[in-house]
Amino acid sequence: MSEKEKKVKIYILGEGFDVPASSTILTALEYAGFQLTTGVGCREGFCGACATLYREKGDYKLQAGLACQTVVSDGMYIAQIPFVPAQKAMYDINEIEADINTFKEYYPILFRCVGCNTCTKACPQDIEVMDYVQALIKGDIEKAADLSFDCIRCGLCALRCPAEIVQYNAAMLARRLYGKYIMPDSPDLNKRVEEMVEGKYESELDKAVQMDAEELKETYYKRDIKTE
Repeated sequence: MSEKEKKVKIYILGEGFDVPASSTILTALEYAGFQLTTGVGCREGFCGACATLYREKGDYKLQAGLACQTVVSDGMYIAQIPFVPAQKAMYDINEIEADINTFKEYYPILFRCVGCNTCTKACPQDIEVMDYVQALIKGDIEKAADLSFDCIRCGLCALRCPAEIVQYNAAMLARRLYGKYIMPDSPDLNKRVEEMVEGKYESELDKAVQMDAEELKETYYKRDIKTE
């Protein structure tokens, strides 16, 4: 029997289904007949929409992962979550400062971190979540922005955190503060923004919109790339 023909039994919200052994949780859900209208986005990319909780056969531990990446196993129990309920602090980026006091005011819960590293273990992107939280606690916004750069805000770190920290929202604030106040100014970027505002590229954009997929792909790969 080929690998494609093999089946495993999984349980979705308590109901058993036989699905192909090579399926991800996402494709297994659809194979079982579920029509996914929420909790699904890019499909096998990194949008963070398909956060899922599951237990594997014989293991009492509650696991977390992205349904588009996690392959099913026999006896797996699955429960998708539509979103991670976590409040985001409201602030005006123009009226706050890039220092530790900003995080004490807007995300004081950061300082409850117990250093258990559960957040890092839960991250499907292998981001050093605990390390950037510790960086924020020490006031190192640049380091936190760098370590959290690849965050897709799936919420799995916050979901597993015993201190109930909303790590990804604090990381977003760090990256915004770094971009506005700390990152070195780029003359080339400023010039390009000015050109865009002046409409310099409107005709080229209109041309691209009119291209079919093949022509657009060909144009993309033939473009001039600045390497220095």
